[in-house]
Amino acid sequence: MEFTTSEIASWVGAFVYPLMRVGAAALAAPVFGNNMVPTQVRIFLGVALTIAVLPAVGQPPPVDPLSIDGLLIALQEVVIGLTIGFVLALALNTVVVAGESIALAMGLGFATMVDPQTGMSVPVISQILLVVTTLMFLAIGGHLMIVQLLAESFTVIPVGEFQLDRDMFWGVAAWGTQMYAGAVLIALPVVTVLLVINLSLGVMTRAAPQMNVFSVGLPLTILVGGVLLPILVLPVLPLRMEAMWAEAYRTIGELLGVTPIGG
Repeated sequence: MEFTTSEIASWVGAFVYPLMRVGAAALAAPVFGNNMVPTQVRIFLGVALTIAVLPAVGQPPPVDPLSIDGLLIALQEVVIGLTIGFVLALALNTVVVAGESIALAMGLGFATMVDPQTGMSVPVISQILLVVTTLMFLAIGGHLMIVQLLAESFTVIPVGEFQLDRDMFWGVAAWGTQMYAGAVLIALPVVTVLLVINLSLGVMTRAAPQMNVFSVGLPLTILVGGVLLPILVLPVLPLRMEAMWAEAYRTIGELLGVTPIGG
């Protein structure tokens, strides 16, 4: 049995090109891109997900993966995967920005810990909200939606038929405003109450200069923030994040021409 070079290149490209898109998405997407996951496990997940979506890939172009055209196709696949994963990661990091705002208002901005998702130091409030949100993401099957979205992307955008343009990059950057808007909606109730308390403490300090505002204000804001967090933030967090994830999937659909999940 003899095989030509073009046949071998076609077989390799049929797996390598989808692996580029799936691997890039898994690298940037929530849960799959967690830095706490060993590199070997992440590689295994990328290969396993690629095998799972291969039936939806279709026939890739007969291009040598080591040629210039093959490298350009691989670059396009990486950009598509990073776009899918990065937008979803921005949606999840909404609670990190909200937690930072709440922590600063409470006076806990200095209390930080390492985020296992990104390896960066974030306030404790952000870490609490991030853990809760990640569990919600898994509970609603968000990781399965990512796999479904990747499979649909190969149907709508076959390998080698995507053209990079400036509008897509601007669209991803502009979607970052949605992250900050969502963070404001999550943190606004608690931050507003704490702002009123701080203003009241300022008036009290002017009325009674002998009062030590730091010894009274810091414990008070921490106590009030800790009480308001499960009352004003956690009950509305599922609704806010559900809207953020729906907007994220819709944005991905607009940028790549993929049918949004549930749409």
